[in-house]
Amino acid sequence: MLQIDNLIFNGWGRRFFDSASVSLPVGAKVGLVGRNGVGKSTLFKLILGELTPDGGEISLPKAARIASVDQEHPATPVSLIDTILAADLQRDALNAALETAEPEEIGEIYARLIEIDADRAPARAAEILSGLGFSTADLARPMSEFSGGWRMRVALAAALFAAPELLLLDEPTNYLDLEGALWLEARLRKYPHTALIISHDRELLNSSVDAILHIREGKLDLYTGGYDDFERMRAEKARLQTATRNKQEAERAHLQKFIDRFRAKASKATQAQSRVKRLAKMTPIAEVVEERVAPFTLPSPARPLAPPLIALDGVTVGYDGRPVLRDLNLRLDVDDRIGLLGVNGAGKSTFAKTLAGALDLQAGSIHKDGRIKVGWFHQHQIEALDGADTPLEIMRRERPDDSESSRRSRLAQFGLNFDKQETTVGNLSGGERARLLLNLVAMAAPHLLILDEPTNHLDIDSRRALLDALNDYEGAVILITHDRSLIELVADRLWLAADGHVKPFNGDMDDYAKFVLERAKNGIRAPGPSIEPAAPRSKRKQKAMAGA
Repeated sequence: MLQIDNLIFNGWGRRFFDSASVSLPVGAKVGLVGRNGVGKSTLFKLILGELTPDGGEISLPKAARIASVDQEHPATPVSLIDTILAADLQRDALNAALETAEPEEIGEIYARLIEIDADRAPARAAEILSGLGFSTADLARPMSEFSGGWRMRVALAAALFAAPELLLLDEPTNYLDLEGALWLEARLRKYPHTALIISHDRELLNSSVDAILHIREGKLDLYTGGYDDFERMRAEKARLQTATRNKQEAERAHLQKFIDRFRAKASKATQAQSRVKRLAKMTPIAEVVEERVAPFTLPSPARPLAPPLIALDGVTVGYDGRPVLRDLNLRLDVDDRIGLLGVNGAGKSTFAKTLAGALDLQAGSIHKDGRIKVGWFHQHQIEALDGADTPLEIMRRERPDDSESSRRSRLAQFGLNFDKQETTVGNLSGGERARLLLNLVAMAAPHLLILDEPTNHLDIDSRRALLDALNDYEGAVILITHDRSLIELVADRLWLAADGHVKPFNGDMDDYAKFVLERAKNGIRAPGPSIEPAAPRSKRKQKAMAGA
């Protein structure tokens, strides 16, 4: 389906691909993985023809349709359902042709419409939109009424509905809740054509793809199976490479020893010369260099507070006098690890704002120690960063009393080296910005960490580093994420936001997946995309990063 031969591409002062080759078969579902900044999105642009290779060739079958989801759908006056239906260009063109067709052509057009199952198109579009969290009432709403995050879902729905021969998806779960991610996993498994998916979601890569394409050092390596299979095969490949290299080094040392000993001896000159030639012909085997990722720094509170950390008594919260969550009666203790579940719009972020002290109560009361420090991370902080700012300037504002060397040392601990510290935020990768913000949020050693989608933009190794840091952290954690494995390995209790309430959920993540599927069968999905307002996109939000 997709053939890449000896691809070379240089850009922005570095070489991304160095004679890279791979062949993807028809119908393959392939996960594209690699460290942040290694060239995954660049490869998509090369496939789409938005960038021109410096060498090599990228080839696809003639007339093959390609679709990608790299930006939100425009805010047009067109209805949601009509926007999705228009994504099937062939159906759209045939219906338009009917308007002006000659009588003898109409039969052929109808035959073609029947062949592509055009009559079921509205039902198929509605099914995809429902899976991505849209309600029946949303179908008639104009696109201009949806926020940017929901218009990203529309773009994803349109691409799935059009079903191109090659579907390119770049972090498709970043704008989905856990329920949407579970639906997408199942949908991708049944996708009828070839799909190439950039993802750092281990669950998706294990359940929805049948191969992993790994970018490293300018090369493309294809591994059969899911992400766990890829890790095992890669580890075995590294082990064999190390063993072969050690064997070669021993042989080289033995040959060199013979040459050094007998080169000047006339009776051994011929043997020594043959060993020189053999040594020269040996192709060196590269040393396996372990890719290391900087750890996260999440300092624990120096002195724990007396329990409960926070107690909610009959709390009701919402916006503009309209309640989103009602009659909350919950207790959070000093070492609680809570995974907060629920569809987008059910009130998860509203609950996080309430605990962080960023939302006024409409009723009830919250009891907490006056000394409590809360670190609150939410994904809108990344959008709110000033693109002209630098990490060092941000650190100067956050730590005005620290020395310059201390500030730089902290940034280095965050994984930002000397060059990155004075790079503008606009030129940092999404992963680098997320790392900066996550570490800043926790810098004051809070008693409670509230993390709302912390893994967006983080690669799999960085997610693992965050997992390790959270498990070492000794304060309380509220975790909102579509990353199922992170919840499973961090949270010891689950709370569910649904139907205007937040209540404990009795069960584990497998039980929750069954619960989600059961609700979907009964037609219960999301309360609608506009329950919770989007965070304002101001230019500076550094004070909010430090928490309440």
